[in-house]
Amino acid sequence: MSTQTSTLTRRGKSRLAVRPLQYLALLAYMVFLGFPLLWLILVAFKTPRELNSPNPTFLPQQLNFDNFAQAIAKADLFTAAGNSLIVAVATTTVVTLMALPAAYALARFKTKLRGIATGWILLSQVFPFILIIIPLFIVLRNIGLLNSLLGLIVIYSIWSLPFALWMLQGYIGGIPPELEEAGAMDGASRPRILRAIVLPLLMPGLVATSLFTFISSWNEFFFALVLIQSPELQTLPLTLARFVGAEGQVQLGQLAAGSLLATIPSLVFFAIIQKRLTSGLLSGAVKG
Repeated sequence: MSTQTSTLTRRGKSRLAVRPLQYLALLAYMVFLGFPLLWLILVAFKTPRELNSPNPTFLPQQLNFDNFAQAIAKADLFTAAGNSLIVAVATTTVVTLMALPAAYALARFKTKLRGIATGWILLSQVFPFILIIIPLFIVLRNIGLLNSLLGLIVIYSIWSLPFALWMLQGYIGGIPPELEEAGAMDGASRPRILRAIVLPLLMPGLVATSLFTFISSWNEFFFALVLIQSPELQTLPLTLARFVGAEGQVQLGQLAAGSLLATIPSLVFFAIIQKRLTSGLLSGAVKG
């Protein structure tokens, strides 16, 4: 008994010794992730003289809001942000509605086509952008969707759908089929089982998939650069590229201010839906 007690005591002491190191590693990781955003905020509030100084300081000497005003006036950020918002929201909606039933079919129905479909999903993610941009350009030109937000939505939806399908398939596969079988034994129909049991448990997966699709569509640059020519239809990443001159000279303060403003919609979107990441974990298990 004394030997077992001493062993437990040593284990407890070792855990107490390791715990501060774990917190220290977590703190270092948070600083590593948060430093780029902090640097962006500090640069956005610096004056051009501070940015061009041979001895720059980490903190701005005074808060300068001219970068934000110049970025909005010069690049027309509000129009670009509206275009990006339309494209991102529409892409997220289309991808989610298409991926949800397809992912359920792949996860629940064991058919011969499942392996082929899964292999095609993985294979579609290895094609480089540069290999498919010319065929996409020709197709969109032939069907009249070149230089339009609708064409961009179609391309983003096609490009984001395989990964969203893969994500949702994993979430659905983690839901025990016994819950659906129990609902069927209680007399619930298939639509009611999906609505009352599967969907609440799947809500965190839907939120994560929607968030990934929204952010990838919001930040995408290459497709928009090739497919959009009209200035009034340009998305936010294309507009931010205006702050880089032809000779590589960067208007750093305005670029930082514009980039900081561009992150706000993504943060708002995450703040709205982040509560749904955990709210559905257990709610579906008590419904039927």
